[in-house]
Formats: sequence, C-alpha cells, structure tokens
Amino acid sequence: MPYVGFGGPIPSVNLTISAFPGSVHTRAGKRTPQRHPYSPFFPVLQYNQAQGQFFGGNFFDSRATGYLLRIPDAEQAQGPPVDTQEMGLPDTACIAFRLSQAVYRPLFEEVWGKGSFEINFPRETEQICATPGGAAVFGGSTTSIPLSAADRTRANTVYDRWAQSIDAYEQSAQVSAFSSKFDAFLAGKYKLTPEEMAGFKLFDGKGNCNSCHLDGRGTTLKLNQTDTSSAAMVNPLFTCFGSANEGLPLNPRDSFYYETTPDAYGFTANPYGFGYRDLGLGTFLRSGFGSGPNPNMNWKQYAPAADGQMQVSSARDVAMTPPQCPTTEAPGPYFQKAFFHNGYIKSLKQLVHFYNTRDKYAYPVTSGHCPKGTTEKVDCWPTPEVRNNIDMTSGNLGLTDKEEDEMVAFLQTLSDGFTRPYRNNDTYTGACMRGGSAATQGNELLIPTPPLPPCASAICGVTPVPKPPIP
Repeated sequence: MPYVGFGGPIPSVNLTISAFPGSVHTRAGKRTPQRHPYSPFFPVLQYNQAQGQFFGGNFFDSRATGYLLRIPDAEQAQGPPVDTQEMGLPDTACIAFRLSQAVYRPLFEEVWGKGSFEINFPRETEQICATPGGAAVFGGSTTSIPLSAADRTRANTVYDRWAQSIDAYEQSAQVSAFSSKFDAFLAGKYKLTPEEMAGFKLFDGKGNCNSCHLDGRGTTLKLNQTDTSSAAMVNPLFTCFGSANEGLPLNPRDSFYYETTPDAYGFTANPYGFGYRDLGLGTFLRSGFGSGPNPNMNWKQYAPAADGQMQVSSARDVAMTPPQCPTTEAPGPYFQKAFFHNGYIKSLKQLVHFYNTRDKYAYPVTSGHCPKGTTEKVDCWPTPEVRNNIDMTSGNLGLTDKEEDEMVAFLQTLSDGFTRPYRNNDTYTGACMRGGSAATQGNELLIPTPPLPPCASAICGVTPVPKPPIP
C-alpha cells in the first residue's frame, strides 16, 4: 500500500509471520514484500566478471532478470499473479482472461490495440482460473487453460504488455516520486537538522552504508577524512543494484516453515519444513526450489559464491509510514514494519544496530535461545541462517548509541511526500502502536527456533553444491 511505500501494509503480519497471506488465506509467501518504488530503475541482471558479482534484476533473489522483456520490474510484476502462495492463478492466461472482462479493458486496448483480446477462451476458463495454482487437479501443469498455439501466443502478449503497464505506473511520479527531504536538500530547498546531517555523514563514513546504498557521494572511511565534493547525482537511488549476504538469523516466525502439509487443494508449499534454507540468489542460479528458472545456464557455476545473497534494496522509503503513525520506531505512536528479506528486524534502530554489532555480539545459537543475561537483538545476535559469503564490510562498525540514532534520523529523510503529498498515503485505517523501546521492538513475540534438521538435499544438494556445506 502507498502509505508504507508499497511494502507490507498490515502491522500484525509484519510483527509476526512477516510473509503475507495470499489469495488462498491458508498459504503465505516465504519473504517480506519488497517495496515497489524505484524498482523500475534496476537494470537487466548481468554478471560483472571484473567484480565477480551479479547486478540488476528484481526480487530479493534477482529472479526477475529482465532477460525476456528487458525490463526486470515488468518481469517482477508477472511473478505474484501465478505464485502459488500469492495471487495463486493457475495459468498466466488467466490474466488475459480477467483483463478481457475488466471495466478498464478499454484503457488497455487504447494503449495496446483493439485486437488485444481476440483470444478464444474455452467455456471452462472461469472455473479453471478460480482454482488456485498448485492444486492437485492440475497435475503440476502451469498451462491449465486449453488454448491453441495462436491463442496462447496472444495471451502471452497480453501478459507481457500488462506487465509493462505495471512497470510504467511504478516508474511514474505517483510511485517513484523523488519527493523526500533529501531530494529537497539536494535541490537546496531544505537544510538537514544537525541530527540528520550527522546521520548523513555517518551513512557515507563510519557506518559504511554508502558502499552499497549509493547516494551519489564518496564513501569516507578513513579517520578525519572529509568529503567536500558536490553531489554526483540529483536523484540517487540508494542501491548499487547488487546482492549481499548480511548474515541474518533464521526467523522461526516465518510462516513458510509451517506450510508442510497438503492444503484443501492438495498443495504443499514447503515439504521441507525447517530443512528449508533461503539461499537467495544462489538458489535462483541453480533454478532451485521456491525460485524461478535461470535463463542463462552459464551463470549456474557462480551459485556457490552467491549463496545467501539478497538484493540490495533501495533505502528510499524504508521509513515511510502513514501520517497518523509518524515513525517506525517505538515508543511511537508508530507503524510496525518488518525489515530485511525474512522480517527478523522490527525497527530501524535494530537494523542499524545489527549492521553495527552483528559480529561483536555473535553467539552460536538460533533465535529464541540467547544466553541468560543477554537480550536478543541488543547484545546477542543468533548465528546466520546462511554462513557462506557473509558481507564483512559491516558487523563491527564501532558506532555509539547516539550515532545509531543519528543514522535512523537520516534514513527518515528518504521518505517521499515532503516536497509534495505522496498519493494515497493517507488511506491507512488501522491503529498505531505505542510503548516499548525501538531496541527491543517485537521481542515480546520472539519464539524459540526448534532443533534444525540438516538443510534439505533438494536445496543444498543441488549442483554446484554450496561451499562449504550448509548445515
């Protein structure tokens, strides 16, 4: 929804299961929703041989590569409608069928042509599209609507053009607005407060955020080093388009671990239970479970070096909340969000503190089992879900508590809606949350991680296998 930068819109879900329920309410995804603003600016996924890293694509695992449409954001839009745990349509042609019956069909035809929907859909199409994808009745087929080759091609064309239309909207000033305090600052129309300016300098310096969340300035990491340059960009995207493994612990609250038995339609989302490990980009490069097909098999060889890596999302709008809940931080009144791919982090204070102290307070335990005398997310960080390829540019930054707060203040300047209203950001009708501390926000709902079985062979046994092996 717009009021959270098109991220997870329900505080209770953000606080607990993190991954949102789909059209079939007994099914939920496996990751937190990524924010849509600024995603249209990500380039087509490519492997940079000099850097030895992948850049571009959309989704946390970069599986919306842009390989076909040359627009990763458009290919991202094509994912949720047929994702079994999201909208759950059993066939991409259901999109063309539903559009052909929509009240806004004339708008689509105005852009893409009057003959767009000259498709001979069989009489049973409505019944097929009302049955969730993955249902046993389909026998594993993802083209359950019986169409001729010509009609299948037309339906695919509609699906592609629908996705391009979604991309056009997400790239518009209604979504990717460039209307934050920071944008006004770059234009010379806003002066950062002392706390915000201190956070900005930390972002580019001691905090080392700018090495991945690029803001158009240099990264000043040496003692007494000062950046006196002008901004290199007037519209920085606060991402490098790459991927990194930040060493997040496994979040036992994630609903995906519990979707282990067939639902009413005979579909099992996660037959591996807690044997599932989210290898992110590494799983995609292997065309693995829960991801998508890798369109370039030359990339597969790089999977072990990408295990655990998730896309570096734009930091823009990370702090956006509804007007009546003006912050993400307790004691509030605040709007509860979930951060990172698995929602383990519940406040920006925790997020900065994690980058700052992940290695300083590392313990060989899983979430919910920090030693007596420590507090999880304060002076105890459980072991990473995936220990391979961890980004070591953070983890022990030496920031003070005050400096962490200053960085949070700077992140709050990246929320759109300052230079002009952000469209529909006032539509939240729920209640704000109050009380507690941002440092321990959400800890009252921590649950102990059960004893973890080894990583399932269907995930960690796919060649080329992770190196070293993932337990």
